[in-house]
Amino acid sequence: MPDTRVSELVRMWIDGWVVSRGSSDPVDEPWGWTIDVGQPKHVARHVLPEPGEGDVRKIVAATSAPGTWLKLFAEEELVLPWIGPGWRLDIPGFLMTCRLVPDRPEVPAGYTLTSWTRGGVSQVLVRTPAGHFAARGQIAQVDAHVVVDQVETAAEHQRKGLGRLVMRTLQSTAYEAGARTGLLVGTPEGRALYSSLGWTLRSPMTSLWYEPSAAAQSAA
Repeated sequence: MPDTRVSELVRMWIDGWVVSRGSSDPVDEPWGWTIDVGQPKHVARHVLPEPGEGDVRKIVAATSAPGTWLKLFAEEELVLPWIGPGWRLDIPGFLMTCRLVPDRPEVPAGYTLTSWTRGGVSQVLVRTPAGHFAARGQIAQVDAHVVVDQVETAAEHQRKGLGRLVMRTLQSTAYEAGARTGLLVGTPEGRALYSSLGWTLRSPMTSLWYEPSAAAQSAA
């Protein structure tokens, strides 16, 4: 998808993310979208595909609810000067895309793989023969694209090819369901894995959440 604008990719990512997480439909804003997530530490999020200083400062000034998140598709160095007190910086994110192809990965010896689909979300679970959790991931499909979400490997099972197994299985599942493009927002740790599997970096993402001090909350 070399000619697709970042704003279009972000909207495609959002459309799959809300299905994957069971969140509200995104509400259009002049600067992007607002999504109600409904979790105690993640009440809502504002997503800005092309953040500008004026818009970010207005959102920050209007925010009083702890658990409000900002997802800004720009480098930290650009947006952090616009952020006020009480905002906490999360690890960097990377918006990536991939052209999906059919694949049939082999499960490494000593592990079992289970997959299922429910409510538009396909999940993959890798366990040991004793049933212990080893790795997982999921995808949500919207039209001809899927969003990969919540890929993780237990610390004691890392560097054994399980991340690749999960990703390749999810990508193949998506292809077989008719999807041809994958999107995700990865962590710095996951970026190398995704790049090795053919994923292309499209934009950095700065992620912050509002968690004011106890003193600031009492004053409010």
